[in-house]
Amino acid sequence: GLRIELVDPGGDPGGGPGDDDTAGNEDGAPGAEPGSGPRDRAGGLTTAERQSAAANAELAPIGATEIAPLGRTATEEAARRSAEPRAASRYIGPRPGIVIRRGWGANESWRERRFPYTKTVRTAFVHHSGTGNGYSCAQAPSVLRGIYRYHVHSMKWRDIGYNFAVDKCGTIYEGRAGGVARAVQGAHTLGFNHNSMGIAVLGTYDAARPSRQAVEAVAKLTAWKLGLFGRNPAGSGTRVSLGNTKYPKGTRVTLRVISGHRDGFYTDCPGARLYDKLGGIRGLAARLQGR
Repeated sequence: GLRIELVDPGGDPGGGPGDDDTAGNEDGAPGAEPGSGPRDRAGGLTTAERQSAAANAELAPIGATEIAPLGRTATEEAARRSAEPRAASRYIGPRPGIVIRRGWGANESWRERRFPYTKTVRTAFVHHSGTGNGYSCAQAPSVLRGIYRYHVHSMKWRDIGYNFAVDKCGTIYEGRAGGVARAVQGAHTLGFNHNSMGIAVLGTYDAARPSRQAVEAVAKLTAWKLGLFGRNPAGSGTRVSLGNTKYPKGTRVTLRVISGHRDGFYTDCPGARLYDKLGGIRGLAARLQGR
C-alpha cells in the first residue's frame, strides 16, 4: 500500500484541544457545532458532513466535492457579496478551484465539533508534509486522509492541522474545516497559529524539487486568500509569538506575509528546495492580485 511518513507541523506538543494556540485566539468565536449525528434523509449527509459543507455554502452547493475557480472580476464580486466582514481590498487574486473535504473523503466524525475562528489572516506559512514523493495524482486524497488520521488520532488534535494542502499535480485541497474563505485557526506553526493559514505541499522537499504545478498552486491560493483579508503577498508584518522554542511568548517578530514554517519555528520544514521557491511564490501571488 501507500506508505505515509509524517513530519510534525509544529502544533501543540501537549495535544488535545490546545493544538490551536487557543490562548491567543483573539476572536474567541467558537463557530458552528456539528456533531457526527444521524444521516440527513434528504441529502444523505450526516450532521457533521452537512455542517462542514455549510461553511462553504457561499462558494459551493451542499453536497459538492469542489469549489469552482472564478476569474478576477467574478472573484471581486463574490467577495463584495460575502456576509463575512473583511478588509476592503482592490487586490484579490482570482479564486482557484479547491477540492473541499467531501471531495477528498474526510471523515467528519473524527474532528471536534466546533470550528475555531480568528479575526483575520496576516501570514501564510508554507510547509511540506514530510510524506513520500512517489504518490500519483489519484493517490493524493489518500495521503491527505493519512495526515488527517495522524493529526486527530495520534496527535489528539481537533482536526487536521493544515488549512490547505497542495499536491504535486497542482490540486488545492481544503484542510481544516470551517470554510475556505474564512479565518479558520489551524495547528501548523506553534506560536503563530492565530491569524494565519498553513499550507502543506504534499511530499518532502529537502532534496527533491517541488513541481511547477505545486508552486503555482500555492501562489494562486495565497493571491486569493490573502487578498480577501487585504494582505500583500510580497509584504512583511510584525507578529507577536504566543510561545515556542524559537520565539518565546511575547516576542515581536517580523515575518514575510508568505513565510516558511522554519521562519516561525525551529524546523527544516518546508525543506530547502521548497523554501527556495517562496520568493517566486510571493512575486507571482502579488502579480495575480494585480499589484
